[in-house]
Amino acid sequence: MTDLPEHISIWGELADVDHELRHVDVGGVRTRVLRAGSGPDLILLHGTGGHLEAYARDIAGLAQDFRVTAYDMAGHGWSGLPDRPYTIDVLSDHLLGLMDALGIDAPHLSGESLGGWVVAWTAAHHSDRVARLVLNTPGNIANKPEVMARMRDSTMAAVLSPDDATVRRRVEFLFHHKEMVTDELVNLRRAVYSRPGFVRAITNTLVLQDPEVRKDFAWDPSWVGRVTAPTLLLWTEHDPTGGMDEAAMLLGWLPDARLHVIDDAGHWPQWEKPDAYLRVHRDFLLLGKDPA
Repeated sequence: MTDLPEHISIWGELADVDHELRHVDVGGVRTRVLRAGSGPDLILLHGTGGHLEAYARDIAGLAQDFRVTAYDMAGHGWSGLPDRPYTIDVLSDHLLGLMDALGIDAPHLSGESLGGWVVAWTAAHHSDRVARLVLNTPGNIANKPEVMARMRDSTMAAVLSPDDATVRRRVEFLFHHKEMVTDELVNLRRAVYSRPGFVRAITNTLVLQDPEVRKDFAWDPSWVGRVTAPTLLLWTEHDPTGGMDEAAMLLGWLPDARLHVIDDAGHWPQWEKPDAYLRVHRDFLLLGKDPA
């Protein structure tokens, strides 16, 4: 028999995992949620323009040790698209509202890119609601204008023209190994970006790439230093949004943090290197160990 590929499809990753996919009302926002497993609560947050399928390759492994919740943030994926700026405080309030709706008190939080920013803000301003924290390629800690412009322009181009080539370029930006970008992943993004009202929604998300709006939420020791939860900075060798200098900066600001670098991956280590991603989450969140 011909060897099967490591990754067949998103459904293939979830095919043998007991899970539920449903929508939860969070302050009037219809919020798409996927839950699986049992154990300590772990909530996963995706990045700008993303959706919960970003974690498709990790759900089964994490569900062996955690009660995993992945969801589409407000204005993202197949959640509701309320017409208001999705600033970090708004996205943090949405996360807290979801926790309340699901009866989750103080979970572990793991956020990628924009999701990392949201969970760090939440931990700084609501320390009693967070156990441990993973900041996965949180991106542009130094608030560089050129990185903001690239993120804004590439994302808006893909939403305004959600054809295969434009959206594929946007998804490939997330990967070091661009050959891992599947048609399924691209077409899911195309479907999200083609939703009625999504141009307005992504405009409301991309306000965070405007320096004037961003300044009220920008990464800064004045609020990052209030994060008391034990924190893992999960960096990669080839993250296009922030180098090791920014990891070192954040490491210096956080009161209780350690750094782990995943080799040979870009902005989405959870997809490119799922075994390494799962191992560091188990070590740090479940066993309380610093990843080797």
